[in-house]
Amino acid sequence: MALSCHDLLAIEDLEKADILTLIDTAASFKDVSNRQIKKVPTLRGRTIVNFFLEPSTRTRTSFEIAGKRLSADVINISGSSSSLVKGESLKDMAKTIEAMQVDAVVVRHWSSGSAFKLAHYIEPPVINAGDGKHEHPTQALLDLLTIKESFGKIAGLKITIVGDISHSRVARSLVVLLKTMGATVTVVAPPMLIPAKIEKLGCNVSLSLDDVIEKSDILYILRIQKERLTADLFSNYAEYNRQYGLTKERWARASKKCKVMHPGPMNRGVEIDDEVADSLGSLINTQVENGVAMRMAVLYLLVGGAAQELGGAREGAL
Repeated sequence: MALSCHDLLAIEDLEKADILTLIDTAASFKDVSNRQIKKVPTLRGRTIVNFFLEPSTRTRTSFEIAGKRLSADVINISGSSSSLVKGESLKDMAKTIEAMQVDAVVVRHWSSGSAFKLAHYIEPPVINAGDGKHEHPTQALLDLLTIKESFGKIAGLKITIVGDISHSRVARSLVVLLKTMGATVTVVAPPMLIPAKIEKLGCNVSLSLDDVIEKSDILYILRIQKERLTADLFSNYAEYNRQYGLTKERWARASKKCKVMHPGPMNRGVEIDDEVADSLGSLINTQVENGVAMRMAVLYLLVGGAAQELGGAREGAL
């Protein structure tokens, strides 16, 4: 079993059948994480490089755990420890990694399109773990798994994405993925944080959270990316919280079946209040748990194990 694509660079790389296969495989891999011995031999003898040139805790750690639970050898390379700090080009760095006979490269980079460049330079599969403001496909996939587990479906759901849409690679991946699977998506933000022509991705746009909160099945809250803001786009964070934050008062107006999600890390008291993040309606910790399972599925389906091992290993794992 494999995906129709060689690399996972953007959600558009995936056919609908690929998405369903990833969801089913990730759901099955969750069982591995609940065992006393959290390993299967599927990728034994394979080498995965995590090439992270931006800070990351959840994504990098979950990819590392995912690779190790599949019995792969996992090598972590950060920006500060790579030859890029000495002036080496991304192409030469990529060729150096490829020459070491690795089986896949997971990359996070500050520049949009960098994952595509890397995939052009090398033969092993490249998995985009976030490139600039462009996409973050595995985050969107784990979110899809989380929603599917909670509601039993995707089609017909009304999902509202709130916050820093302009700088969010998560939002771009998620809008495309949810639209593909039949959900209705609305993005909500101040005008200066909404990208031009985002409606072309297949979503609705609202400038008011209060106008859509009661109609939402999922409130997906995005972090205000302070490190990417190059100007004062709103007066202060207290004002943002008052107008667009998911406060406990707003949360009280949401439907009883409504769930809240956040890709992390959270700015508590800015885009989300403590009482909401820690409420029974929060799926935030489930997202983290599902991150490992979905990234196991991505690695398994893109890299695969030795032919003689795949059947028995997957049968035992799934």
